[in-house]
Amino acid sequence: MKNYLPILLALLISCSSSNDSTVIESASTLYFPSVNGNSWETISAEELNWNTSEIETLNIFLKENNTKGFIVLFNGRIVLEEYFNNHSNTKLWYWASAGKTLTTITTGIAGENGYLNINNKVSDYIGTGWTSASEAKEDLITCKHLLSMTSGLNDDLGNNVAAENLHYTADAGTRWAYHNVYKKLQDVIASSTNTSFENYFETQVKDKIGMTGTWNKTGDFNVYYSTTRSMARFGLLAMNYGVWNSTEIVNKTFFNNSISTSQSINKSYGYLWWLNGKESYHLPSTQLEFSGKLIPNAPNDMFAALGKNDQKIYVSPSQKLVIVRMGENANSDNLTLSSFDNELWELLNTIFNL
Repeated sequence: MKNYLPILLALLISCSSSNDSTVIESASTLYFPSVNGNSWETISAEELNWNTSEIETLNIFLKENNTKGFIVLFNGRIVLEEYFNNHSNTKLWYWASAGKTLTTITTGIAGENGYLNINNKVSDYIGTGWTSASEAKEDLITCKHLLSMTSGLNDDLGNNVAAENLHYTADAGTRWAYHNVYKKLQDVIASSTNTSFENYFETQVKDKIGMTGTWNKTGDFNVYYSTTRSMARFGLLAMNYGVWNSTEIVNKTFFNNSISTSQSINKSYGYLWWLNGKESYHLPSTQLEFSGKLIPNAPNDMFAALGKNDQKIYVSPSQKLVIVRMGENANSDNLTLSSFDNELWELLNTIFNL
């Protein structure tokens, strides 16, 4: 009787090798979910050889720190997706200032389509008198200054962006200050495209990458609300430098500029994106400069959309990661950037084996 054991062993080894290569090939290929529907490919943490024993510790940390929605994408595929504190994958939550980056990309698209030039002064598009500064000082403020938070306008008078609240403090480009005045870019887009900012965003970004969500105007704030997955879609677009699948949503040169240091004052700030891995950084509501990386435990190439009460989109192209966190304030800091960021990345590193 023939001994079939060697043949069976060879078949098992062959199948195992085939399965392993399929997993490796799948993990190395950048994936984009369909723009229609809510289906999304997944890949398990086990398949990626992540440290799965620490995932429960992460989930406890997230829940205890008031998280509502949390997603980790690897090369576009969902690896981790959790909902806490009465939230779900269909419920909307606000982006807060993380949504500033939606204005960034919409500005870039309008520029590529010939409607505006970020090097032109803001008053070219919305008229003079949009600040309380003299016309000469107002004329120094370009769209790029709004993108880089260097308008030179007073940031001590609150977030109201009516002209009477926008006072001259320094020449545009000479002072970095985090302020809601960036919202004037939405007026620039509306005026130059002859449609509403919201409509232009929806047709040029939202619909093209399959996002859901809505803008909610509250006073001088125009805040975006969406599901956690929609936030992750935008993060995936960012990880691929403004290209969705094979479709360029925004000019790649503009996008690369937006995630590079935009001025010489705050090295860790691009065009409304926060940048890691730089030698120093500034924080909102202070003119102090701090030495070191923005988030020491995060990868050096990580860039982020950060919002009040710890709304987060972290993107690390080198690690093929997009990480989204939505929820209530994680701690008492109540800041755009808080100690929660570094603590979260410390836990993530134990899982990713970074």
